[in-house]
Amino acid sequence: MIQLHNVSLAYQKDATALNGISLRIEKGEFVFLTGPSGAGKTTLLRLLYGALTPTQGQVLIDGQNISRMAPSQIPFLRRSIGVVFQDFKLLPNRTVLENVAITLEVLGWGRADIGKKVMHILKQMGMESKINLTPQRLSGGEQQRVALARALVNDPKILLADEPTGNLDDANKNQILNIFKEANVRGTTVVVATHDRRLIENSHKRLVTLSKGEIVE
Repeated sequence: MIQLHNVSLAYQKDATALNGISLRIEKGEFVFLTGPSGAGKTTLLRLLYGALTPTQGQVLIDGQNISRMAPSQIPFLRRSIGVVFQDFKLLPNRTVLENVAITLEVLGWGRADIGKKVMHILKQMGMESKINLTPQRLSGGEQQRVALARALVNDPKILLADEPTGNLDDANKNQILNIFKEANVRGTTVVVATHDRRLIENSHKRLVTLSKGEIVE
């Protein structure tokens, strides 16, 4: 499903973000990427959805070398990948419903099908009573659930999440973890970057540790 072969990425001559990363994540796996701030977790995730191109090595998704994809091909790759960003990236002037629906609109779904699918996933997230609110009227935990709904609404093959529980209390952290687990049970490959040791320990999932741009365990 996901393979990295000797991947390095240097922003400048003296600034290496990743160094010689080799990693294999099987279809349907649930993997945590951990390590201190600046270890390379976010950079690795950005490579996986084509936002960055490695300086060296290969990044393969379903056997496709995405590091050699033309920019015009990247949007098609992302149709099978859901991404939860560290800062959520919700559209401030759109409602909860509209923020989630935009994923399906881009894919060309019909209006009726969009409505059914969006309401279904918002109910799963416990957000059906908030559909007409804009993001600034939501708590941090609620915004996170909307971001998750947007990432999962089209049943992606892969879910990537960057520090998804950073500012949440324990109750909300556990809720988010359960959502990840449910998606994984349905067949989605889940990769979560986090430094939250408690979250990792409660999950009992595979752990990949980064330090200074290298895998250390």
